[in-house]
Amino acid sequence: MKKLKILLIGCWICAALAAPAQALTLGGNAVGLELFTGRVSVAAIDEALGAPCREAGLQPGDELLSIDGREIARGEDVADALLRSKGTVELRISRDGEERTLRVSPQITADGPKLGLFLRQGVTGLGTATYYDESGGSFGALGHGVNDAQGKLLPITGGEVYNAKILSVRKGESGKPGQLLGALTGDTPVGQVQENRGQGVFGTASAPEGAQEISAASAGEIHTGAATVRCTVSGTEAREYSVEILKIYPKANRSGRNLLLKVTDPALLEATGGIVQGMSGSPILQDGKLVGAVTHVLVGDPTTGYGIFIENMLAAAS
Repeated sequence: MKKLKILLIGCWICAALAAPAQALTLGGNAVGLELFTGRVSVAAIDEALGAPCREAGLQPGDELLSIDGREIARGEDVADALLRSKGTVELRISRDGEERTLRVSPQITADGPKLGLFLRQGVTGLGTATYYDESGGSFGALGHGVNDAQGKLLPITGGEVYNAKILSVRKGESGKPGQLLGALTGDTPVGQVQENRGQGVFGTASAPEGAQEISAASAGEIHTGAATVRCTVSGTEAREYSVEILKIYPKANRSGRNLLLKVTDPALLEATGGIVQGMSGSPILQDGKLVGAVTHVLVGDPTTGYGIFIENMLAAAS
């Protein structure tokens, strides 16, 4: 079994409140997020080892339900089922909502029986960490939840966080959102995802070395006017870029549209065209405090988008 770890497949952005913590560590770094859903699907099939699976009719995108009657909820379950098998195994799969049964003879290798499959556990994507709370070892990212194909909040059983780097940028244009393209910088997770909520993805992770401490602003401290966003659009270096907060919406609005902002920094406009997929979670700073995170881009104007109050993210995380 192999796990697919390259994140060229996608990024995330969307077309009683507790008092904010005062000792946060600033994010802005790109992260890879793997969210487990209790479902394992086939991402790709190895050319040599996967020949028996292809011959049996297995296809990329098929969801693995069970092997020899043993339920598959994580990639590790596949390896365990194969070790318990004796020769040919019975795969129960789901394709386009229809269940099917296939019989496959695994390839016997020095490391045990193999199906030659690259597996995807739930969903994987690229985003930006907003903050770290070193006192509790927690972090928050994205500023909005990850939804399923029907637009509903994706139920998860957990997940993993990886360091990532940005390899290239597809600039945003009117009617066509741009995208950061990146890859993981290692196979070892640096944190765990525990919650997928409407205000962000939360879990435990340590801040990057040398990250800046910052205070969180309450909603009442935020005002229209000059601000900055901190994000990574090349490699692993996070930088601040100028923006303007155009409008502030009521604190009770917890949809991720608390702030309307416009990118004004020439360097960011040149690099990305404005707000692009993968920038979700980029911290918004004003008057030396963390005020929120980027969440949405306006499809008709990539220079403009929305952000969530940091106060709302912290309340969701508590």
